[in-house]
Amino acid sequence: MTQMYLYHSVAAPLAEIEVVWEENHAMLAEGGWKKVGAGRFELGDLRVHMIRMEEHPEDLRAGRRLPADYEVIDTTFTSVNTFPPRAIRRRPWEVLTHGVRVKDTPGKPVYADDLAQLTDFLPFQVEVGCGVSYEAGIPPLHRLHEMYHVNEIEDEQLRKGFTFVLAPGRDPLLGEMFLDNEDKVSELSDMYRACFEAEVTPALHALKRMEEAGHMVGPFITNNFDALGARAGFEEQFMRRYDQRIPPVTFHPDAKALVVIGLHADRRWVAKRARAAGLKVFLVDPEGFPRPDGSWFAYPLEAPQTGDVVVRQTAADAISGLERMLNPA
Repeated sequence: MTQMYLYHSVAAPLAEIEVVWEENHAMLAEGGWKKVGAGRFELGDLRVHMIRMEEHPEDLRAGRRLPADYEVIDTTFTSVNTFPPRAIRRRPWEVLTHGVRVKDTPGKPVYADDLAQLTDFLPFQVEVGCGVSYEAGIPPLHRLHEMYHVNEIEDEQLRKGFTFVLAPGRDPLLGEMFLDNEDKVSELSDMYRACFEAEVTPALHALKRMEEAGHMVGPFITNNFDALGARAGFEEQFMRRYDQRIPPVTFHPDAKALVVIGLHADRRWVAKRARAAGLKVFLVDPEGFPRPDGSWFAYPLEAPQTGDVVVRQTAADAISGLERMLNPA
């Protein structure tokens, strides 16, 4: 990992923009950044370009108009000699075009102790999210939210009150980059470093054995970018983005069930399509995970529907237990 790219854009009332604009320049000076051009600064092998505007070109392109008393600050960090292609630079704006995801209304699923009911719906297909990746040492998606300060926690003790960080004066990301960039860039690399270092987990090995035994059929549907499924020998069908953007997935004609492992709200349409195709949906998720300080972070599933079966176990426990049921000693 030798190239860094971080893009930050904020629109806010003019009074807030004025304050943040001055604070950003003060932190650039404090952090030792050297001005090399209009809105351009360098520190070591990092560059930052910070501009201020009344209307953002992307808003104009999309037909959005900010209130008259609003302005925008765009801040872009790159490594020297890093030039992200236009498709990468426009990606956040494409996501914004689709709007904020609307939460699902859960039904009344059945909660079970294990996957015993799945033995009546063989062969099965899988859709894998963070469950097996977390067991391989890859942080859960919410860790990215914390690193980029997408959310703020209003009550640290109760772990409640999660809200989006929208006001620029409450967003510490730029300050961390201006004042402590070596540590912050290293932190932002943690997720990708973990993917490179991760090893195929016992749950994935067990799934591969069940595929070889005919209990499971492919393709292996995943939204993960760690390629653990491919390294375990599966034919991965990669799908990403939010509900409006995922491609049609391929359900095997022989599949009678879809087992969703550690997957949360953003990719829930695969399960919807599975139900429409007549597949029984099983969801494996402990509905939370331990935080680095040892406390439990509750992360309930949003999308289980009536008729689904939810097993509150880790992938390792649920999948190893299923293998024992299918292949008793």
